[in-house]
Amino acid sequence: MSSPHSVQAPRRARSILLFIALLFGALILQTATAAPAQADEVGEEYDFYFAGNVKYESKALEDVTITVDGNGYNAEVETDAEGKWKIGVPEKGTYTVTLDEETLPEGVIVAEGSASVESEIALTNSKIVNYFLGEGVRVTTSFFDQLVERTVNGLNFGLLLALAAIGASLVFGTTGLSNFAHGEMVTFGAVMALVFTNLQLPIWVALPAAVVMSGVFGYVLDTGLWRPLRKKGVGIVQVMIVSIGLSLLVRYVFLYFIGGGTFQLPGAGGAQIALFGSVTLSVTDIVSMATSIIVLLGVAWWLVNTRTGKATRAISDNPSLAAASGIDVDKVIRIVWILAAALAGLAGILWAYFRPGIKWDMGTQILLLVFGAIVLGGLGTAFGALLGAIIVGLLVEVSTLWIPSDIKYVGALVVLIAVLLVKPQGLLGRKERIG
Repeated sequence: MSSPHSVQAPRRARSILLFIALLFGALILQTATAAPAQADEVGEEYDFYFAGNVKYESKALEDVTITVDGNGYNAEVETDAEGKWKIGVPEKGTYTVTLDEETLPEGVIVAEGSASVESEIALTNSKIVNYFLGEGVRVTTSFFDQLVERTVNGLNFGLLLALAAIGASLVFGTTGLSNFAHGEMVTFGAVMALVFTNLQLPIWVALPAAVVMSGVFGYVLDTGLWRPLRKKGVGIVQVMIVSIGLSLLVRYVFLYFIGGGTFQLPGAGGAQIALFGSVTLSVTDIVSMATSIIVLLGVAWWLVNTRTGKATRAISDNPSLAAASGIDVDKVIRIVWILAAALAGLAGILWAYFRPGIKWDMGTQILLLVFGAIVLGGLGTAFGALLGAIIVGLLVEVSTLWIPSDIKYVGALVVLIAVLLVKPQGLLGRKERIG
């Protein structure tokens, strides 16, 4: 005869899964119906800006993509109905301004000079950049080269996403909590890195110190909030609502202390190294990918070979049986919170280099992708979260070959829903875990 707890657990898991699915639906609806960015909406919070007017034979060209890149900052905009565009930048300096010739009408190219020009904001607060267009045959990058380039970028993104997803998955597996404040734990790591670098600490000291502080943050949250709630027997739905409130609180604390601007870490936006074909990566990107792989392998080894890692997996499978077998459940959960926060902090630092830049709400921007990776891989399974994160990262980047970059996150979530319709427990999940 089944106990009441064995009946309620699948129902709770099913409710959480439904809640997350509804959240994904809301994101898809919001993103799909969002209007494209207007020229005066990109970087309008900055005092410095580049602007221009794209015309061909006195006719304004609409929806031409312009990108500004440099000093660790990257932004793009489309020209409006009058051919005008404007992109704000956080500081004076030299930037690369690029017109995407793919978005020009057929038969029209940049006739004089290059589509990418170096332009500097020096004495004034603005710089006007215009292009001379004419007729010609456009030289384009082959589809295969674009696919390879986006696949490499997607793998890079997926690896850093996996760092955050594994921690959140371990928390769910051991406590049953879908932590909506996990995005703020990601932001916390980036903000700590910013604080330590502003204190003039060497980067090889500042970044590890930020990861350590993230772990301390996880310990404080578990000791001061989550453990007391567990002791009082507060229901999982109520605790999830508390995590939403905590997310809002911490997010606006970040806004209060660092403001709404974008801040760069040292080394962001370094020189690109040509690897093969059209694939180029900066030294920072290469170090980021190597760091992610090493850390993920370390976490996998810890889960499989150490007593605490084995205890973590045992608690994820059956907390009551794990406690009855002598495992100190509270101690293991506390270690899981520390590990999850440290991994989230590291993900935040790497995300700050990948974006690039640090903002007060940067963790929130990838929170649903983290949840998507967890659900796709299988609720509560760390290795499933790793697999799901890499798939989501690849889908997000590769999908821009066919869909506008503004809605690239939607493609990954659509695939997530399709997989769940066929395999509701996720790729590596077990059926009994969701009923």
